[in-house]
Amino acid sequence: MQIIYSLLAGVLFGAGLTVSDMVNPARVLNFLDVAGNWDPTLIFVMAGGLAITALGYRFVFRRSACLVGDKFNLPTQQRIDLPLVGGAAIFGVGWGLAGICPGPALTDLMTLDPKILLFVAAMLVGMMGVNSWQARAAVTKSLPDHT
Repeated sequence: MQIIYSLLAGVLFGAGLTVSDMVNPARVLNFLDVAGNWDPTLIFVMAGGLAITALGYRFVFRRSACLVGDKFNLPTQQRIDLPLVGGAAIFGVGWGLAGICPGPALTDLMTLDPKILLFVAAMLVGMMGVNSWQARAAVTKSLPDHT
């Protein structure tokens, strides 16, 4: 049942991105062009997402058990560290260059646009690279120090 809820949440998210036109890279790039043809639409989409998230967290924190699954999957890290800042910077640069982020890119896969396919492929390679790097760092960290 959990996979059905996940699928429905993904479809709802994709529909919201499509209705708000956030799948259009030009819309995002115009938001980032504050000195030119600035389009504030993304602010309203983000504000709506933050409002829904805030309400959702209030709902979650009031419950003693989750509706689907065996536990709540809430973020645990509260530190701002180099991987967080570095990842945010890489994400921001990619977003600014391409005008698209992972959610809209996955929604845009339906178009079979070669640029979107390349973006998603690069995103997947990057994710696999980070996973590999983190796994290697964990193994290296667990090895005894012979110095």
